[in-house]
Amino acid sequence: MNRLKELRTEKGLLQSDIAKVINKGERIVGFYESGERDPSTETLSILADYFNVSIDYILCKTDIRNPGEQIDDVLNEAMIGMSKKDYENLTETQKKQIRDFALFVKKQSEGDSK
Repeated sequence: MNRLKELRTEKGLLQSDIAKVINKGERIVGFYESGERDPSTETLSILADYFNVSIDYILCKTDIRNPGEQIDDVLNEAMIGMSKKDYENLTETQKKQIRDFALFVKKQSEGDSK
């Protein structure tokens, strides 16, 4: 399971660190990383939560780390007309203007429904 090793090394962790997270021996983590053993569904779930990725990502069934975040990004882009990355590049003043305008529109729509 190369993804587990990849995720572990990205965070600068040792196999012993992961062993503590999943409450198993360090040697088991080595077996998972080498493909000699497969982790249980429960272990996969713990690892996915710990690394904030999907189980499918750990199992190499997808290259999308967390599809939920990707969906949020698409929805945000559809709602405000810009990607999360574009929004993050705005100045704090520009972000405040967007928030203020959104609140203005919300209040207007609440007034229309009365």
